[in-house]
Amino acid sequence: MTDREKTGLSFVARARVKPVLALFAAGLLSLLVVACSEEEQETETGSNTELSTEPVIHGEGPGSPETFELANGMSVVVIPDRRAPVVTHMVWYRVGAADEPVGMSGVAHFLEHLMFKGTKTIAPGELSRIVARNGGQDNAFTSQDYTAYYQRVAIDRLPLVMEMEADRMCNLILTDAEVLPERDVVLEERRMRIENNPRSILSEKMDQALFPVHPYGTPVIGWAEEIAALSTQNAIAYYDRFYTPNNAILIVAGDISAAELRPLAEKYYGVIEPRMETPIRVRETNQGAGEAVRVTYADARVQQPVLQRVYRVPNYLANERKDGPALEVMATLLGGSAISRLYRNMVVEKQIATSAGAYYSGAAMDEGTFGLYAIPTQGQSLEDLEAALDAELAAFIEAGVTEKEVAHAVNLLIASAIYARDDQEQMTRIYGVTLTTGGTVADVLEWPDRLRAVTPADVVEAARRHLLLDHSVTGLLLPGREF
Repeated sequence: MTDREKTGLSFVARARVKPVLALFAAGLLSLLVVACSEEEQETETGSNTELSTEPVIHGEGPGSPETFELANGMSVVVIPDRRAPVVTHMVWYRVGAADEPVGMSGVAHFLEHLMFKGTKTIAPGELSRIVARNGGQDNAFTSQDYTAYYQRVAIDRLPLVMEMEADRMCNLILTDAEVLPERDVVLEERRMRIENNPRSILSEKMDQALFPVHPYGTPVIGWAEEIAALSTQNAIAYYDRFYTPNNAILIVAGDISAAELRPLAEKYYGVIEPRMETPIRVRETNQGAGEAVRVTYADARVQQPVLQRVYRVPNYLANERKDGPALEVMATLLGGSAISRLYRNMVVEKQIATSAGAYYSGAAMDEGTFGLYAIPTQGQSLEDLEAALDAELAAFIEAGVTEKEVAHAVNLLIASAIYARDDQEQMTRIYGVTLTTGGTVADVLEWPDRLRAVTPADVVEAARRHLLLDHSVTGLLLPGREF
C-alpha cells in the first residue's frame, strides 16, 4: 500500500487528478463469496449512473469503452486492450474526504488502510500477498471526491482479484486490535508527509484559506487531533454507509470485453446486496473571504523560497463544459511547457526565476483550482517575483493570445490524451475520476473536440472572469522560523 497519492499536496498542484490529461503463478485462492444482505435503512437517495443494464459500446474502433450496470446498481466500464493478456481491475467508490462527517476528518483515508485488514476468508494483510504471489500489483488511493482500489494481473488471475475485492466490499472485519494500531500508522504518515514537509504545510494552510467553509479546505489525510479520536465504530459506520455496490464503479481495462466480463461481474459483485440507498453528496457551499488572502510560512528546513497562488475556478463540468477546456488551454499557454509564457519570460529571458508554471485542476465535484508558481533565482526577492508574475498576467490578458498559440497548446493537450491511451492504469483512472466527480463516459470521449473548439477570445475571457484576486490565496514559503 505504497504510493498513496491522496494525502499530500505538492507545492505545485493540489491532489486532484485531471480526467483526461494528467493522467495512467501460484494457485488460485478458493474463496466463498457471501452476499451482504442487511436490513435496508432509510436515507436520501439519488441516481448514481446513466449506464444501461445491457452492454453499450461508446465510440468507434478498438479500445472503445463498453458499459453496463448490474442489478444491484453497480456501474461497470470495460476498456478493451488486446495487446497483452493483462488487465487492470479497479473498484471506485463515490466517496472521499469531502464527504466525511464533521469532526471525523481522515476517516476516508483511514478506512482505505483498514480495507487491507482482512475478511471472514482472508487474513489481515493477506490480500496484497496473494496478489503478489500471483505476479500482480495492487494499491489504493483516496482523494477529496473518491476512493479507489486496484490490481494489475494476468488475465487468468482476474477472477481471483474480483473475488477478493468483492469479498472485502461486504465482509470486512474490523476490531480494535486491528484498527487502533493502524490509527497510529496514519498519524505517523501525516507527520512524514505533512508535518515534516514545509511545502505541504504551506499547501495545507493555503487550502484552508481558499476553502474556509467547504470541506476541500480540510486535508485528505485529516487533522491530527481528529485522526487520533477515530474509533472502530467510526470506520464501520463509514464503511456500511458508503462501501455498497450501488455507490461503486467497476472499471476493467485490458484483454477482455464487456461480454466476457459480464458473467464474472454478475458472479462476484452482482450477488452483493446494497446495504444503503445511494447517498446524495451534498457539501457546504464554499464561501471565500471575498478578498485576496496571503499566507506566509517560514521554516528553518526551507532551502529555497517558493511563490504560489491558487484561484477558485469552475470545475470541468461547469458552464455546460465550456470553462474547463478554456482554463486547461490557458494553463498550458501560461505554464504548461518550456515555451510557455511564464517559463519563457521569467526563467529564460529575465532570469528572475529558476522555475515558473501554471496548472488547472478541474476534476472535482465542486470548485476547481487554477494555480501559479515560481521559484526565484539566487538573490531575487519574492516581492519582486510576485510583481513580475502579476505583470505577466496583466500582459497576458491585455495582449491576448494568437490562434497559433492556442492551436499549439491544444495539440499538446490532445497528444497527452492520446499517449494516455497507451497505459491501462491511466485509462482506468481517467474514467474513474470522471465518473466519480459527476461526469460521464461521453465527457472523456468528447474532451478533444471541446479543446479544439477553444478560441483565443475564450482563453482571455476565462482569465478575466476567473483569475480574480478576491478568489485567490497567495502563499510564500520562506527560510527561517515562523513567528
